[in-house]
Amino acid sequence: MGKALIIGAGGVANVVIHKCCQNPEVFEEICIASRTISKCNAIKAKLEGGQTKIQTAKVDANNTEMLIELINNFKPDIVINVALPYQDLTIMDACLATGVNYMDTANYEPLDTAKFEYKWQWAYREKFEKAGITALLGSGFDPGVTGVFSAYAQKHYFDEIHTIDIVDANAGDHGYPFATNFNPEINIREVTAKGSYFEDGKFIETEPMSIKRVYDLPEIGPKDIYLLHHEELESLALNIKGIKKMRFWMTFSESYLNHLKVLENVGMTSIEPIEFEGKQIVPLQFLKAVLPDPASLGPRTKGKTNIGCIFTGIKDGKEKTYYVYNVCDHQECYKEVGSQAISYTTGVPAMIGAMMLMTGKWNKPGVHNIEEFDPDPFMEQLNKQGLPWQESFSPNLID
Repeated sequence: MGKALIIGAGGVANVVIHKCCQNPEVFEEICIASRTISKCNAIKAKLEGGQTKIQTAKVDANNTEMLIELINNFKPDIVINVALPYQDLTIMDACLATGVNYMDTANYEPLDTAKFEYKWQWAYREKFEKAGITALLGSGFDPGVTGVFSAYAQKHYFDEIHTIDIVDANAGDHGYPFATNFNPEINIREVTAKGSYFEDGKFIETEPMSIKRVYDLPEIGPKDIYLLHHEELESLALNIKGIKKMRFWMTFSESYLNHLKVLENVGMTSIEPIEFEGKQIVPLQFLKAVLPDPASLGPRTKGKTNIGCIFTGIKDGKEKTYYVYNVCDHQECYKEVGSQAISYTTGVPAMIGAMMLMTGKWNKPGVHNIEEFDPDPFMEQLNKQGLPWQESFSPNLID
């Protein structure tokens, strides 16, 4: 048993905390820390009284010295970062200073630039290795489980993987004309940024949302899917043998895209500061403040998600296809942990990644992406912790 410091108190953090408390044999004690301690205390009030001891603390995740002080006081075995991706580096700095393992669900990105890449965190590799501690990057679903799925396919079914199509489909309906299922600032930055795909050793850039297909997904049916850039492509390009082409696809409703186009046209998705009544504001951050909080969507959202990976490649000299995916029901997630499936599918893998490090199943000092570890114990825990996976060996391919 050990101790985990969980930084963040939003929808994903709520799931992580619930799942930690469901596994007290691993998580003996947790500390929930956020700039808004009332959110931490609200989650604690729902869960205290079980076997896992719960503390709360106020912390500014942008302040490395404040983080160091908290870590030294609580003395965790791991820091689970489910705060904002802008804060990854300050938290990594605090873990280095205190000699504690680190884990996150999304790559660092600068506040003023929509750049989704690992170079800033990969620059910490030698420092973490010398300190004898591990930084596990991207232990959500995508990135996260999609990397584990890729490592599992590589280990068990292919000599070489030639193509990967990652498909993230959400058929849930929350009833609002426009809302985002996770942090609006991150979601809209992803969607409005240029897309890209990996082919023949390089990334090819595309205009935002310019490539569309229709894919028939198990349990949710045919959906419009759009090509986006996503950070796991960058690490998978380095870690999957024989890869020739990779793409990331996500579903969006017509209503979502129409609203987003209007907001773009009036400048509300901009990350460039403007002056308003004598104050500097960022339009996208203002939009985030007026949109529904993703954590509030749980009771409203009905339907299912389907997220998975479609592979082609070679095994024993023969062509092979393989599709591995998870289907998650929004209302079943809400009944269990009080969050919708988008938060659930990120929060459960975050807890499992922490579990892998806490139990020593994964032990590799340095900074590593999730597909660099043995996928088998993680895949086993997905089935146990609420995200069972399914397989097909004759999937439809995306042209």
